[in-house]
Amino acid sequence: MTPFLTLAGKRALVTAGTQGAGAATVALFEELGATILTTARKRPAGLREETFVAADLTTLEGVETVADAVRDRLGGVDILVHMLGGSSAPAGGFAALGESEWQAELDINLFPAVRLDRVLLPGMVAQGSGVVVHVTSIQRLLPLPEATTAYAAAKAALSVYSKSLSKEVAPKGVRVVRVSPGWIETEASIRLAERLATEAGTDLEGGKKIIMQSLGGIPLGRPSTPAEIANLIAFLASERAGSITGTEYVIDGGTVPTA
Repeated sequence: MTPFLTLAGKRALVTAGTQGAGAATVALFEELGATILTTARKRPAGLREETFVAADLTTLEGVETVADAVRDRLGGVDILVHMLGGSSAPAGGFAALGESEWQAELDINLFPAVRLDRVLLPGMVAQGSGVVVHVTSIQRLLPLPEATTAYAAAKAALSVYSKSLSKEVAPKGVRVVRVSPGWIETEASIRLAERLATEAGTDLEGGKKIIMQSLGGIPLGRPSTPAEIANLIAFLASERAGSITGTEYVIDGGTVPTA
């Protein structure tokens, strides 16, 4: 019996695939039969060398390194998942954001996807098929002015770019979709919850509640797991989603209060 979901025979690149939702996506893609390549600045212990390329995707040189690895090791790509993102901007609102802070947010949240698409999409177009998944964020709809203005703006730019790209390449057989997570319970977010809990004199669950309250609440009562994000990405990348393109799928436990 044919399984409901398979990625057998597909060549996939997943950026930032060494931790959190990226690592969960890599693991699930491999389980579903894809030939996988992932990238980060350093290879963690336990990750097979043949599935990894070390590169800094915030630089042009890093993008070229990954693109060369895709061509040399995979011979092209069928699925491209842009997981890379994050923020190092300080709190303090707009006044705390200088030129370097704005540039850093764009360099990690927008330009790696734009640049990798630019070098790898022509191969998808030439073969008449492919899927690109841009991982955005609900912060583009719910920015936190104290701390995430630049991050949210960069993710909003990624979302608009993704929509425009989808309209251009869909007639050529390439689907482009967006996945917009809310709070994901990763090791990093747990460390944040623990720090907030210590500062507030409460326990880990109390720290989690502080984060949820800062987002305006999560009706589901908990963050998403990395595996749940990976499940959505795998479905959208599969042939089961063959007529889905140009859309954004929010996975946030109901955080965004509007449709």
